[in-house]
Amino acid sequence: MNSRRFLLLLCLFGLYALAESKREPAPRFHARTTNGEQFDNATTKGKVVLLEFWTTWCPYCRAEQDTIDAVEHDFSDKGLLVLAIDVAESKKQVRKYLEEHPRKTRIVLTEDTNLAAMFAATAYPIYVAIDREGNVAGERRGAIGRGGLEQLLEKAGLQLNDEAADQAQ
Repeated sequence: MNSRRFLLLLCLFGLYALAESKREPAPRFHARTTNGEQFDNATTKGKVVLLEFWTTWCPYCRAEQDTIDAVEHDFSDKGLLVLAIDVAESKKQVRKYLEEHPRKTRIVLTEDTNLAAMFAATAYPIYVAIDREGNVAGERRGAIGRGGLEQLLEKAGLQLNDEAADQAQ
């Protein structure tokens, strides 16, 4: 009986590992930030990319914006790039919002990217992590807090603490 359970667990673990190893490539994209920076699949290769899809009317997006900015600040030296993509709002609307609620991360407007159409939804925020090879590593919807963001980034291969890196060597 115990060997059957062990075999079942081993098979389940193998299926999980196989599913994790078969990541889909990120869709071909282009994005221009409000500061004029240009990004696409080629320029983001080698970085872990966190796409944050948000809107100015979303209370969860507003509640998490400082967390997103802090995560980017804390891990940008480890290869993290955050693109905060405002979905389906006018440039004027977004600029007014940013005057009242400044962001530190790179902001992309819907009209300046094809990403918003690829991950469309009716509930925000949406977070998509892309690994250093350009594959979608994970997606989360709704407010997930710093812990959820860090889990998503680890799934994409971002080394979050130096102790783990030292132990791996």
